[in-house]
Amino acid sequence: MQHDLGDLNAFVAVARARGFREAAKAGNVSASSLSEAVRRLEGQLGVRLFNRTTRSVVPTEAGERLLARLEPALREVDAALDVVNGFRDRVAGTLRLNVPVSAARLVLPSILPAFHAGYPDIRVEVMGEDSFVDVLAAGCDAGIRYDDRLEQDMIAVPIGPRRQRFATAASPAYLDAHGRPEHPRDLMTHSCVRGRFASGAMPLWEFERDGEAIRLDPTGPLVVGPGGIMDLAIDAAIAGVGVFQLFEQWLRPHLDSGALEPVLESWWPSFSGPFLYYPGRRLVPAPLRAFLDFIRTAPIT
Repeated sequence: MQHDLGDLNAFVAVARARGFREAAKAGNVSASSLSEAVRRLEGQLGVRLFNRTTRSVVPTEAGERLLARLEPALREVDAALDVVNGFRDRVAGTLRLNVPVSAARLVLPSILPAFHAGYPDIRVEVMGEDSFVDVLAAGCDAGIRYDDRLEQDMIAVPIGPRRQRFATAASPAYLDAHGRPEHPRDLMTHSCVRGRFASGAMPLWEFERDGEAIRLDPTGPLVVGPGGIMDLAIDAAIAGVGVFQLFEQWLRPHLDSGALEPVLESWWPSFSGPFLYYPGRRLVPAPLRAFLDFIRTAPIT
């Protein structure tokens, strides 16, 4: 029995996204076309592939088994078709990147414009995700993270600045009213604006100087989650709500303008810059190969 490749891809997209609307948004197609493709495939196979409710779309046992066999097979089809790219005058295709919001904000803006200028036929899709994910399961070609301790079959390539710092800051008005900390432990008596990961974990504030490392869990009136909402925390700190800690590069415009004042600058910790990671046990798609070549030769900013 022959099956339409588009129907199989539609099934995989819905299974990955756990929903027709979510898959439609990710693939820039209509939810109705995905639903019709899945119904057509279920009719041909004579078995239900999803349990559907008004709130969720979950693969059945048959759907899970089909997904487990289809994903690697479809990746091989993509890899086979990608070989044709080598015969084109210009590399074309889609590059899907899974990145944390910090990388989307601080790393990619200095890379993508020049990359697009050199490879105008490559479309880059960027998906924000702050927790470590299986890039293949997420339908991506590669990811960016700030830790090079990856799974055994992953390859990590440096991307962006190789050293970065966490900066601690507050508005001058707040510091005038509440005093300027002289030691990191002084922050335990201050109002602090905190951040929370998507997982729910709240990272400790870290400081280091002359071999001494300190980790604190300060409190305050505002806690924000990851993503664009981080700008709310910056605005709150500028308004005098409390002390805030974030990537120095993210806060630098506000430090330079005087809206925020550095706090305990001699204690700001540095850390390794981000890495681009991708699976090592597959043929590298031409768009990703072009991106790897570009970041290896592009100047680090």
